[in-house]
Amino acid sequence: MKKILALVLALALVLSCASALAAKVGVSMPTKDLQRWNQDGEYMEKLLTEAGFEAELQYASNDVPTQLNQVETMIDDGCEVIVIAAIEGSSLGAALDKAAEKGVKVIAYDRLLMDNANVDYYATFDNFKVGVVQGEFVEKALDLANAAGPFTFEFTAGDPGDNNAGFFFNGAMSVLKKYIDEGKIVVTSGQTEFADVATPTWKTDVAQKRAEDILTANYADGKKIDAWVCSNDSTALGVTNALEDNYDVDTLGWPIITGQDCDIANTKNMIAGKQSMSVFKDTRTLAAQVVKMVGQILAGETVDVNDEETYNNNVKVVPSFLCDPVFANAENYKTILIDSGYYTEDQLQ
Repeated sequence: MKKILALVLALALVLSCASALAAKVGVSMPTKDLQRWNQDGEYMEKLLTEAGFEAELQYASNDVPTQLNQVETMIDDGCEVIVIAAIEGSSLGAALDKAAEKGVKVIAYDRLLMDNANVDYYATFDNFKVGVVQGEFVEKALDLANAAGPFTFEFTAGDPGDNNAGFFFNGAMSVLKKYIDEGKIVVTSGQTEFADVATPTWKTDVAQKRAEDILTANYADGKKIDAWVCSNDSTALGVTNALEDNYDVDTLGWPIITGQDCDIANTKNMIAGKQSMSVFKDTRTLAAQVVKMVGQILAGETVDVNDEETYNNNVKVVPSFLCDPVFANAENYKTILIDSGYYTEDQLQ
């Protein structure tokens, strides 16, 4: 009898492990238009597969109804956990409600899902710190604490539909606003509020058009720009494109331009002296953390979080895991990006 019981228990354990290994996990990414989402999706799919899960990866072409439909289909397909990087944080309520009804756990990935209680966890980088890193880089580069000034600045922020965009902008402003108030920083366009400097869907061409308008209206007389604080690389690329065609960089030099994500085009611009820095959020670290959280959820274990205070989605404070960002520039990009295996030398030629 003891042998039979042992065999039954062993068989149950094998079946339990097989069930866990066969668990399906949905990954909903916003778009393939930005390099980073391709990297995030592909790397997470790879890690999930290596961990023994069945991964269902979808990209939503920056179309909210498409993402809503994709997430609902993942639920119908039997996904037990769904990881969502939202196009617009408040637009997936119906899918989140459906997930809760079906017992499906939801992890918000790098963009907080807003206005719904059915968000179980959030995994991201310290988004306020991203902005702080950008602000401190500019502060140090211009020696704002000691230099007389005034210095001329412009700002380009991110998508108002992305909860992170406000954190990035406010983080940078936490460093720079005092210099604006003192008159040491002068924003010639007068655009210093998030609503005025935001870039819908983070699009390069939208950022470029706004930058061109600012340059035409405020800098046609050859006035120098000391810094243009951009929240990420797609917007920084738009600003750089506008400056190349509408600003005398040969005479005035490039302003300090910040960014985020270390996209290939922007890293090449850093090497060429056009963009000054980009905050590097190693998405391999974030993806690995999310896969770990997925495993903990499915195993019924305590899920790793390190922040249970900051990220309120207007309904609840979502338990979060925050990874630390660093910055890359022309001096350290080889160590940060190439030596770590994130890019090869050939990709940056």
